[in-house]
Amino acid sequence: MYTKIYLDHYKGMRLSDRDIEKWLNKNQLIIVPKPSQNRINGATVDLKLSNKFRIFTEYKIDYIDTNRISKKNNELLQKKITKQIEINEREIFFLHPGKLVLALTLECITLPDNLIGWLDGKSSLARLGLMVHATSHRIDPGWSGHIVLEVYNSGNIPIALRPNMLIGALKLFNKTIASAVPYAPDPITVN
Repeated sequence: MYTKIYLDHYKGMRLSDRDIEKWLNKNQLIIVPKPSQNRINGATVDLKLSNKFRIFTEYKIDYIDTNRISKKNNELLQKKITKQIEINEREIFFLHPGKLVLALTLECITLPDNLIGWLDGKSSLARLGLMVHATSHRIDPGWSGHIVLEVYNSGNIPIALRPNMLIGALKLFNKTIASAVPYAPDPITVN
């Protein structure tokens, strides 16, 4: 039985597959749709790619001054320089060399205030030149939503992306104490 004593004993450590399953079963960690047991491996949960993408358009802008962008302006800029597309489950999205696309995980993740997540790409995809995050691989305590991916093809050949393909692995760490200020959502999303 997964008791509070057991949870307290392992604070500050990376969760194992058995820990992850127990957190899921107690609804302390919520992943929808719930991953099958074969997607919880060692100390990670494999996540799938959704069918929603935000592609960068050929925009006419001299430069982006990051010092002058407020959250509201950033949202307007994203809408100006990107376009959202949604493909059906049988379609393929080809990511060409040197191109960046924003995407989402299929799963909606809700972390409690005492868990922090870390998203890694799949090594099999990385060997093809596919990166799933430019810099933002941390998922803060209190996060709830689909994880936004910054998918980049650093290789020389187009890469086929399909809805429901395995795209990343989520590691989870139990913090020694819950966050005083959990995650506050940013208005920039791919939805």
